[in-house]
Amino acid sequence: MATTVKSLTPSPFHLPKRARSVLLNLALILVCMLMLFPVFSTLVLSFKQQSDVRSLPPRLFPCNTATDTFDLAACRFFGEGYERVFLAKPSPNALLGFQITGRIFSTYLPNTVLYAFATAFFVTIISAMSAYVYSRYRFRGRRALMIALLVLAGVPVLTMLLALQQTANGIRRIIPGYEERIFMIIVYVGLELPFAIWVVKGFFDTIPKELEEAALIDGCSRFGALVRVVAPLATPGLMSIFLLAFVNVWNEFIVNYLLMSKQNLRGAMYGVFDFIAQSLSSYNALAAACVLVMVPVIVVFLFTRRVFFRAMVEGAIKG
Repeated sequence: MATTVKSLTPSPFHLPKRARSVLLNLALILVCMLMLFPVFSTLVLSFKQQSDVRSLPPRLFPCNTATDTFDLAACRFFGEGYERVFLAKPSPNALLGFQITGRIFSTYLPNTVLYAFATAFFVTIISAMSAYVYSRYRFRGRRALMIALLVLAGVPVLTMLLALQQTANGIRRIIPGYEERIFMIIVYVGLELPFAIWVVKGFFDTIPKELEEAALIDGCSRFGALVRVVAPLATPGLMSIFLLAFVNVWNEFIVNYLLMSKQNLRGAMYGVFDFIAQSLSSYNALAAACVLVMVPVIVVFLFTRRVFFRAMVEGAIKG
């Protein structure tokens, strides 16, 4: 029987393990730089003067001298873009002696904070209870309901906007003192729930049932076992759902724009859209508005990144 002898001659394309690791890291750094460049350029643009924004040829950093040479000492960074967004005016009754009158900061951002936090909170609570039932109980129609949730999660939002708008108009006519903020939160919760239930159920499926049985023997109710045993073990999954719902609502525009009849109840994305119409030629002010809208999401993610990455790793290993 003929045997195949492997050639001991190294392949010309073979690289040492250390070299492959270095090349992989360099490729990842390049990808990260390409992804972060739009964010970085927007941040730099927000601190430029209007004259530097319109300079030709365009420059990333306003550090050119009279002879068009780059000099760090000649850099010109100002906050006139942020001044146009904040519109701070003196006020003797204010705590700091001035009052922010810009609508993005005083109206639209607080609305989005309310919608995002309320939606993420209710989605986390409801999805945890629903996913626990789907994970631990076997009942008639369970599979059909799970498939229905999966189908709902894949339905485009645009196909539901007409029905939602008609529902909002009907409620507005029937109920006196109708609060649009509550309806907006209910809509967001309904849009985020199907996918959230599927994700949380996957985390609950990995938790051994014996732990709950031991808690039930010790006198816990089913709800007590969920709160005291299952939920703490599934904290990374619940936290990831909270973050995903928060970010999705924060970045949402079209539903909030169409369902809200009052402009002062709309969110931050509409605030940026409205600011574009008002400051079409002031690109530094537009960049400042974009930076102010994206900073809260970045801060929330930085404070919760460890739990989020832990959830992603556990999902990859256990899934």
